[in-house]
Amino acid sequence: MISGIDGLYGITIDNDPDIEVNVKAALAGGASVIQYRDKSSSSEKKRKIATKLKQLCAGKALFIINDDVELAKAAAADGIHLGKDDADIGRARALLGDKIIGVSCYNRLSLAEAAQAAGVDYVAFGRFFTSSTKPDAAQASVDLIVQAKKSLSVPVVAIGGITVNNAGSLIKAGVDSIAVINGLFAQPEIRKTAQAYCALFDNINT
Repeated sequence: MISGIDGLYGITIDNDPDIEVNVKAALAGGASVIQYRDKSSSSEKKRKIATKLKQLCAGKALFIINDDVELAKAAAADGIHLGKDDADIGRARALLGDKIIGVSCYNRLSLAEAAQAAGVDYVAFGRFFTSSTKPDAAQASVDLIVQAKKSLSVPVVAIGGITVNNAGSLIKAGVDSIAVINGLFAQPEIRKTAQAYCALFDNINT
């Protein structure tokens, strides 16, 4: 059952040769959102992969595209995630209509407040821990999650170096969703890892 931006938010590894198998495993483990992130493949290859991943996610999880608004539209994705160097929110909304728009706000609550005012559907903060994907990303604090939950009405996502072992502090602080790349898709047993993340949310909410 798809409820929105919450729980485990899996982000694919760039140019993963086993992407379909790995996404299936993440979905089987309970991931509620899958983001297709691919910075190196050709446009044609990305469209084929995105179309397939959309089919895999149908009825199981939200399917989000990273950065590429045109690809999100072509693949009939559920939404788009934008960073500071990507398309602006207004253009994304014009192209995608009522689809989900999420934005990276790094460690700045002011960016998130402005994004919410501009009509985004969720905001993401991070990195919270050492990240191999973006080692130079701005450092965010757990207290930022607490502040964000007090001042924002849209879902709050945490990203950056998150593992099963350190995610608990973010979930306890009230984050709606944890986004992971290597912390999920670089693990030897993706399904079991996804289940472990989901169990953290279940434990907090019971």
